[in-house]
Amino acid sequence: MLLKIQDIETYYGSAQALKGVSLKVEKGELISILGANGAGKTTLLRTISGLIEPKRGTIDFEGQRIDRRGAEEIVRLGISHCPEGRKLFPQMTVYKNLLLGAYVRKTDTEGTRETMEGIFGLFPVLKNRREQLAGTLSGGEQQMLVIGRGLMSRPKLLMLDEPSLGIAPLLVDRIFEVIKDINRRGTTILLVEQNAAVALNIAHRGYVLETGEILLSGEAEQLLNEEKVKQAYIGV
Repeated sequence: MLLKIQDIETYYGSAQALKGVSLKVEKGELISILGANGAGKTTLLRTISGLIEPKRGTIDFEGQRIDRRGAEEIVRLGISHCPEGRKLFPQMTVYKNLLLGAYVRKTDTEGTRETMEGIFGLFPVLKNRREQLAGTLSGGEQQMLVIGRGLMSRPKLLMLDEPSLGIAPLLVDRIFEVIKDINRRGTTILLVEQNAAVALNIAHRGYVLETGEILLSGEAEQLLNEEKVKQAYIGV
């Protein structure tokens, strides 16, 4: 078991955002988290990555409890979080944005260089624009950079928050092809995505969050055929 979340409750002030959420992620899986705006998807990722401390419940990663640990320590343990809205450093180059993703590997110069070359292999456009300011990239290219930056720490678990948001449809397909490829190469992925059809088509399993609670869970194909999922998230 790579990640085990048990009865997590998270609050923003007095407002409860997660209400007893439990889920499991096995090594090598690609798991989709579905839900409408305000369902608690982003809060779940922020809680896992140590940006918010849960009030109750436990989070275990590779058998270690991490729900009381700081965000930097959680990155060092092997969890990388690519946030919604990209959150790049627009006045820094593509190269320097990528390098920031490897800050937990400061002493591993050779390994960092190899990882960056691997990312340029996944996203050739980033190699061509390595000296370009991140803020001048298109939305799709910025999303590629965010994913690349997330991979620079060589995570065991890569968490992606709405990677298709604000991206042209043609680039969405490319982004999801790369996400599938990253998973095939051995990185476990937890994917938060409103585009349920695309997300479930590349996932092994999925969870549906509604107002801070797990409403449904199951194999991706099973969820694709679930009437509630079709009506609420696929528009069928």
